[in-house]
Amino acid sequence: MAHQALEGVKVADFSWILAGPLSTKYLADHGATVIKIESAQAPDMTRTMAPYRDGIPGLNRAGLAAIVNTSKLSLSLDLNHPRFPEMLARLIEWADIALEGFAPGQAARWGLTYENLTKIKPDIIMLSTSMQGQTGPHAQQPGFGFLVNSLAGFTDLTGWPDREPAGLAIPYTDVVAPWFETVALLAALDYRRRTGQGQYIDVSQLEAGLSFLRVPLLDCAANGRVQERRGNRSPCAAPHGVYRCRGDDRWCAIAVFTREQWHAFCEVLGRPAWCRKPAFATLTARLKHQDDLDRLVEGWTRERAAEEVAALMQAHGIPAGVVQNARDIMERDPQVEHRGWARKLSHPELGEYRDMGSPAQLTRTPAQPRPAPCLGEHTGYVCTHLLGMSDAEF
Repeated sequence: MAHQALEGVKVADFSWILAGPLSTKYLADHGATVIKIESAQAPDMTRTMAPYRDGIPGLNRAGLAAIVNTSKLSLSLDLNHPRFPEMLARLIEWADIALEGFAPGQAARWGLTYENLTKIKPDIIMLSTSMQGQTGPHAQQPGFGFLVNSLAGFTDLTGWPDREPAGLAIPYTDVVAPWFETVALLAALDYRRRTGQGQYIDVSQLEAGLSFLRVPLLDCAANGRVQERRGNRSPCAAPHGVYRCRGDDRWCAIAVFTREQWHAFCEVLGRPAWCRKPAFATLTARLKHQDDLDRLVEGWTRERAAEEVAALMQAHGIPAGVVQNARDIMERDPQVEHRGWARKLSHPELGEYRDMGSPAQLTRTPAQPRPAPCLGEHTGYVCTHLLGMSDAEF
């Protein structure tokens, strides 16, 4: 088996749900030894969230838990047990990194503070990930990623101008914050290698999300303008939208930005007479007549398969893509299949399932994901082999 980039790195993972566990998933898939700490009394919430294999609920049957916890070891440990401080000390003495993802203040009740951990191991790296960071007037506010979607402004920008906000289908900040966390942890490991010193990393998922809204934030700060919902439209392109195609709920996204793209677009459509109308001659004109333009474009797309529309547009240099659903991505996308992003893994209760890998591929030290563990699957191994307990003590 090829060596992995993070072999030898040891992580005590007290985080839960998405933002923390996704970060440690990336570390584990690249060779780090990650101990995921939870218990039957307080399992990670992803174990209690549908979908389940075959629709049968169970702590080891949840799809989300199987995706975000690949390659980890599972230690069943009650953080409220009177002897937890002893176990915490053993875990920190062993670890290079400790990670928690609770509402600010909760980890401190268990002794999970950087000040306390450095007394156990001075060069420990600790990361806390929370909604709004560990300090400030709103730091103590509890909640989940869907709330941060609204706090960051994503919800207000999502939808159509004549309707209420549509919101996002996922807790967006929960899946973008892990990239910031992973890079910060790698930087901290490099810093410790060079200086011998650890780090405390305080990640605000709100601020991670705000970094993806730089343009509307800058426009507001510089010009006093507040961007409003505009559906699928853009001030820089027309047509710019998602157009119905042949079949049940099949769509294709098309964006025409430049004069050259507009001429190519008209060529693909067979140069219909309406393409030559003054109302569509320039981008400025097309932006003023988008409703009419969208109806005409969709009159053409709905007679064709979405894949055909996308292929024709792309062949002529026009940005376009099929609006794919989960089945398209997991079973029909040749690019995803070629790059091996959705690898097949075998789990004792789930059976065969597909992992969602990292989009960053390392050529010399590729990720080698293993199935996510069952709850407490490695408790004996972790305690006796990694933490040095005798059999009697265990």
